[in-house]
Amino acid sequence: MVRRLSALLAEAHHAVGAYHADQRIQALSLLGQTYHAAATILVKVGETDLAWIAAERGLTYAQSSGDQIVVASLLRSVTHALLSNGRYDAASRLTSDAAGLLQEDLSQASPELLSVHGTLLLAGSMAAARAEDRATTRAFLTEAAESARRLGGDANHVWTAFGPTNVAIHQVATAIELGDVQVAIDLGPGLDTSALPIERRARHGITVAQAFSQWNRTDEALDTLLQAEHLAPEQIRHHYLSRQLVLSWIRRRKGKPSHRLTDLARRLRVT
Repeated sequence: MVRRLSALLAEAHHAVGAYHADQRIQALSLLGQTYHAAATILVKVGETDLAWIAAERGLTYAQSSGDQIVVASLLRSVTHALLSNGRYDAASRLTSDAAGLLQEDLSQASPELLSVHGTLLLAGSMAAARAEDRATTRAFLTEAAESARRLGGDANHVWTAFGPTNVAIHQVATAIELGDVQVAIDLGPGLDTSALPIERRARHGITVAQAFSQWNRTDEALDTLLQAEHLAPEQIRHHYLSRQLVLSWIRRRKGKPSHRLTDLARRLRVT
């Protein structure tokens, strides 16, 4: 994906310059979506400054297109970028403001709008949790759960993987951020994510591994991360969180690390 992004962005920019009228509006929408994809992958690999630039540019083009769904998607990207740069309060405020802008249209919302609205709130819940704001975290999760209820089940509209299971995934993730590790361990390992895209399933695996690791159950954390790697090797091998976990396990090991951990560290290139 990283190899293809620069050429794709160039083509999308060229399309905006080449087309006119309705076709140019469509090209602007596609350019916004391309920047959304760029911001998403840049966050995963830890390039937070570049992710912020991509999200901000994408939002500008999305707003020019007037496409509400794409604008909402880019607002989520900006929230993630703020979150990744440690600006938790700003990310939480943006979530509240953006959700307010969408509120008027939610009474007759399409599945696409419900999905982007719900995932925006889930991103905001992570920001609020990292800011140690329990009340806002709970409010965002409750509102997201209502959108998931109205959606009627797990889906992948606008590539959001949104639905009740994704809300439950974020209940686990926010519990970790708030220091409620026992809650995360009680909920996380038994959560059935099989209906979700592989990326989401693997990302939940990283979260559960984090919970086990914080509880000093390193062997179970390693088992969980290896299972996630089996599902999505590239996701695990390039995600900054999985690399941080493995490096921390190696550093705190007394004596020689196990072959399983050493082999995983070599695949992640952290040794």
